[in-house]
Formats: sequence, C-alpha cells, structure tokens
Amino acid sequence: MTAKQYEWVDGAKLDEHSKRKHKILREYIFDYLTVRCKLPQRERFRLSIVDGFAGGGRYQCGSPGSPLIFIEELKRAVESVNTQRAVQGLGLIEVECLLIFNDASRDAVELLKTHVAPMQNEIAAICPKLHLRVEYLNELFEAAYPKFKGFLEQGRYKNVIFNLDQCGDSHVNRETIIDIMRSYASAEIFYTFMISSLLAFLKKDQPDQLTRRLDYLGIKGADITSHNDVMSKNDWLGTAEKMVFEVFQRCAPYVSPFSINNPDGWRYWFIHFANVCRARQVYNNILHDNATYQAHFGRSGLNMLSYDPRDDEGRLYLFDQDGRALAKEQLMGDIPRLVTDAGDAMSVTEFYESIYNITPAHADDVHAAIIENPDLEVITPAGGERRKANTIAADDIIKVKNQRSFFPIFFDGGVGRKGGKK
Repeated sequence: MTAKQYEWVDGAKLDEHSKRKHKILREYIFDYLTVRCKLPQRERFRLSIVDGFAGGGRYQCGSPGSPLIFIEELKRAVESVNTQRAVQGLGLIEVECLLIFNDASRDAVELLKTHVAPMQNEIAAICPKLHLRVEYLNELFEAAYPKFKGFLEQGRYKNVIFNLDQCGDSHVNRETIIDIMRSYASAEIFYTFMISSLLAFLKKDQPDQLTRRLDYLGIKGADITSHNDVMSKNDWLGTAEKMVFEVFQRCAPYVSPFSINNPDGWRYWFIHFANVCRARQVYNNILHDNATYQAHFGRSGLNMLSYDPRDDEGRLYLFDQDGRALAKEQLMGDIPRLVTDAGDAMSVTEFYESIYNITPAHADDVHAAIIENPDLEVITPAGGERRKANTIAADDIIKVKNQRSFFPIFFDGGVGRKGGKK
C-alpha cells in the first residue's frame, strides 16, 4: 500500500490487513504462471506486471512489499514449472516479464531500487529461464498511465497484470480500469477500494454528502440510505458490496468484489478484474485456500448478490468449510435452474462463462454439485458419462436428465407445470 514518504524511509509498518492481501496476491501470481505455462507445446511465455503504487519494497519488520513478492513468486513458479517439465521429459519454458514499478514518492522509488537490484542479479545467476526487465516511474498513477501503455505497446505485451493498491478510493479513475481491460485481451487488475466513506455514511441520513463524495463512481447517497431500515451489522456489507459491484461490473467481464475480512472491521475491497472466466475460477480457489481472509455477504451459490436483507438468505461467507457446505447446498438447486434456462444442455465452457461472475464458490464444490445432482449428467465428447467431479473437462456437456427427481422445468399456461406438480 502506498504510504507517506517518511514511512518508507524510516520504516513502514505492515498492518494485518496488508499481510492478508499480500498472501492472496503471492499465491495468485504463483498459480497464474503455473496455469498459463501448462501447455506442453509452449516454449516461451511473456507477461508484464505493473505495480502502480509500488512503495519502498520492504516494511519495517523486513517483510517484502508487492514488488518483491512479484519477483519472488515469478522465480518460484518458473522453477516449479520447469522441474515438472523435466520430470515429464518436456523442454523447459522461458518466461519473460516486464516489471513496471511506480510510486509518487521519489524516496520510495529509490529505496525500492536497492531491494530489487540484488534480486535481479540473483535470478540472472541461478534462474536463467526467467528474464526480468524492470522500469521505474515516479509519478501519480493517472499521470504515469500513458507511459505504462507506451512500455506495454512497445513490447507488444498481451498478458498484463496491474496491481493498483491505492491508499484511498479515488487515485484510479474508473475509465482507466475500463481502458486497461479493453486494451489487453488477457488483462487482470487487483484493485484496492477503501470503503471508509461508505461505512461513515451508510447508516446516516446524509445522502447529499455521500453523493458528492462518491459521485465520480456514480454511487448515489440515496441508493444507500434507502436500505438503512433493514441493515444489521453485516447487512451493510452486503448492501455496499452490491453497489460497488454494480459500479465496477461494467469495467470487465469478470469482477470479484469481496472485501478483506479484517479483524478491526471492514476497511476495503481487494477487487479482482479479469477478461476470462478461468482467471476468476483460479481467484475463487485461492480465496478458499485462505479461508476467513476475505468475506462476502449474500448468497454463496449462484446469483451471489441477489438477496434481500429482509430475508435470512444473505449471510456472511468466509470461504471456509461451513461456507462451502452451504454453497454446495445452494448450488444443487441453482445449477439445474441455470442449465434449464439455456434449454436442457450447455457446454462446460459456456457454463463457466455464465457462472463465474455470480458465485464465490470453489471449483471443486461446483463440480461436485454437478456430478452428485440427481437431475444432471455430464456427457463427454465421445458420448460417455462422467462419474467423478475431478474429471469434468471444458468440452464436456452438462445435460438435464429426461427423468428429473424434483426439478420441474416447464410451466403450463402460467398455472400448472407439465408433468405434474412439484
């Protein structure tokens, strides 16, 4: 997180919420590279990582900041991928990464250089299959953005990750997020959005002040205060999450609006934007590997934000085992409904594209809810039937069985259901 200038020079404090965020970021980068480098025929992979609020590199306690985390995980992933390739008798893969580190503090940038240089030297000596190029900028993010684009266009990078860990909620324009996602086919963004403004005004009758504060996002104070009569301690999280999601879902095909589950209270969202559903699937799984680190208030099956605070359906989902059990229970009913909306069958790829903007569920729970569902079957391209959840493939077909146990599809004139009553 971008800190005040003196904090990096004198030693910035690493807060608990940043530790949680860094762990998620670290694991995602490792998984990202291992997934992207799985194709046996691939001999080279190119990507760029832009850290728009890079900071000084290390905190007072010695823990690395995001720029160093990126370098560490790139090295670990390349070594892991190539070890597996060697075991399988495959050729090793070369990874080329352009790292662009920017911070508004000159002192922070100069300090960061002293931490990055020895890591670059070490990688050049012991990890020759990883090729790093590092560029530094010292500007406000929006002023630096055209230069970021220049570097990326010059290098013809298509795989781009932006880490926008702003201190606040207004240093990155929504239009810039849209431009990033539209400019690069394989773009992803990690975006910190502070929710202190929502928290401060959410249960107060001050819509005009809140409208002025968040007008640049299109969030209206009246939209929030209209929910005040039904909100409990956790309900406000769900209400705010819905509004934030409504604002940002227009920025990218897949948006993860979940908040960091901070011990000291809800402080910010660590939002993930992606252009492909596979990225969202990996991110959901990472969140479950870090149960209780992030939180969502609403449904845990499909249609995660379509709940009414007046009902008991919305509840806190911490990506833990209890949450997963509830998610699977909801998925058992949600998935057949989704498939029947498409007719009576849909490809697994089409199914993924339909669900990964509307669920926090783990992929294993989604697959289990399909295989164990009495109303569904999974057909392979060869015409066989899948029996195990972990064998489901993207080119399989999910089909509603002709004899359904309980799930009616058709309505007869809006009164009765074909085939009898439920």
